[in-house]
Amino acid sequence: MSKTGSKRKGRLNISPKQKLEYAKLMIEDGYTNKQIMELSGACASAVTRWKRQYRQELNGEIPEGKTALTEEHRRIQELEQQLADAKRDNALLKKATAFFIRDNPALQ
Repeated sequence: MSKTGSKRKGRLNISPKQKLEYAKLMIEDGYTNKQIMELSGACASAVTRWKRQYRQELNGEIPEGKTALTEEHRRIQELEQQLADAKRDNALLKKATAFFIRDNPALQ
């Protein structure tokens, strides 16, 4: 007896830089989604997503919850993360200072 069923491809690891190159081929050089699917080995939904995301980034939109394709938008995401970390650190330091002052009678 043989098992029947669909065979699933293994997960591809394609870097943001590679995705950007594939998106540029579609947007700037006129490659079709099918051609990019054949070149990259990715599925149709992934190729469509790269193309849509690249168009959005060209319009100045920064993707949330995804790694940006363009270097500029990746840098913006990195700086936004650093800012969020600094804000979180400041809030923690303010709380620690308040406890330190409260527990040290000489500072009251």
